[in-house]
Amino acid sequence: MIAECLVVEVRVSGDDCPLAEATAATRTPVRAKPPQLRRDGNVLLRFGAPRDDDLAAHLDGDDRVRYLHRSRAGERDTYRCLSKHPCVVHELVSAGLLVEDVAYRDGDATVTGAVVGHDVLQGVMATAGETVGVRLTRTYPLREEADPVAGRFGLTPPQIEALRAAVEAGYFAVPRAATSAAVADELDLSKSAFLERLRRAEATLYRELFEE
Repeated sequence: MIAECLVVEVRVSGDDCPLAEATAATRTPVRAKPPQLRRDGNVLLRFGAPRDDDLAAHLDGDDRVRYLHRSRAGERDTYRCLSKHPCVVHELVSAGLLVEDVAYRDGDATVTGAVVGHDVLQGVMATAGETVGVRLTRTYPLREEADPVAGRFGLTPPQIEALRAAVEAGYFAVPRAATSAAVADELDLSKSAFLERLRRAEATLYRELFEE
């Protein structure tokens, strides 16, 4: 049995898949579940985004997107569709990356997943190196205490998750690109639970920064 599983983060730029192009055109960030590749080469997608009619219109007008469905909850939309255009992510999956999350922003994508063992990691790195616009940005062992953010600042995994989701959604941007309710919905949390995690994380970070 292979003892070590590694978390991998890959940055993809210049991909011409529908979600990348839609975020580049509308400036609306998208958070996607792992894409499901069908035997016929088409891709089943489920993704969420802050409520934005321009994003919906752009996707609906893309000939590569079929059966687009949008449901609304609060200030966030959830989409399901069939895409006739496989993206770079599938090359990484074929190399052995177990994709857990894909975040699109301004045409670029951050793909987070895991690989089982260093041999598989080398295959993913080789695929990334051979693919235009794909760069391996971070790797660490899949252990809570091994997360560099947790180790340096003493944050809990839920606090790190809340901070990362807020940053990726543009919650800290000026002007703010996402509300606390939208980020909470992305994490399947109540607004109050998300804000509590965020405040606790911020308090820990500020103490670390300003205490001697």
